[in-house]
Amino acid sequence: MKRWTTEKMQKKKIGVLAGGWSVERDVSLRTGQAALAALSARGYRAQLIDPDHHLPQQLYDAGIEVAFVALHGQGGEDGTVQGLLEVMQIPYSGSGVLASSMAMDKIVTKQLLVYHGIQTPGFDYVKPGETPDDLLRRCLRLPVVVKPSREGSTVGISIARNKQELEAGLDAAAQLHGSLLVEDYIDGAELTVSVVNEQVLPIIQIVPQGGFYDYQAKYASTTTRYLVPAPLSSEVTGQIQDAALRACRALGCRGAARVDFMMANGCFYCIEVNTIPGMTATSLLPKAAAAAGIAFEELVEMILLDADLVK
Repeated sequence: MKRWTTEKMQKKKIGVLAGGWSVERDVSLRTGQAALAALSARGYRAQLIDPDHHLPQQLYDAGIEVAFVALHGQGGEDGTVQGLLEVMQIPYSGSGVLASSMAMDKIVTKQLLVYHGIQTPGFDYVKPGETPDDLLRRCLRLPVVVKPSREGSTVGISIARNKQELEAGLDAAAQLHGSLLVEDYIDGAELTVSVVNEQVLPIIQIVPQGGFYDYQAKYASTTTRYLVPAPLSSEVTGQIQDAALRACRALGCRGAARVDFMMANGCFYCIEVNTIPGMTATSLLPKAAAAAGIAFEELVEMILLDADLVK
């Protein structure tokens, strides 16, 4: 693995990849613009690259030597861009092809969590041609959370408390990418743990005003509260942080990742792992880093200096 120094990296032309064509394009652009400003302030030769379907030519024309990947969702967080960068021999930040692809698929992630003994809510997935009645006959208990398996930022997610809501949630999620995941609904505290270069940051508890941390609460609400560090005992804090690190290692994550949990009745459940956490003004990773004494510019630089080619 190449070990970058600040001096060596400042001589490289860095492309901040942001935007793209996923449903999370707007958030990705905000992440990329924030990262670009931080890198420029630190003296790096960086420029924003908004990928289209001619990305190899875009990278070649710009003379990009290292990529800071700030793409959320399909076409960026799923391992496809990482594979392209490896073919082009361009070192890049974050997780590699396999870790990105597995973490992007919520069903695969949960199967790995179960295998490694990391507690996660019970789940099922919709097979081709199945109906809500088929799911309910398989002893599925309502309420449940319905999710497209390969989207992030709570895109397409819904809570189904009855058969009608289950049917509507399945129909809505089916319009997006991936299989459909149906997961036991955990009514409790929402927690998130960020991990940067294997350093586990303070836990954040998210308290949305409406009780559900959806896309609006994440990126547009001014009433969502963030408790940092989360009001947990030192013992429970250590257990959750350990579970977060184990989840990242199980998937083979690199650089920055964020692991989401739900906690109810004294038990905590790992929900998913995000390999390219948001870096917007309301994003959770920068909040956790600040609580650990890591300024935003330093955080971005830490992620960049871990850039590698062979993952």
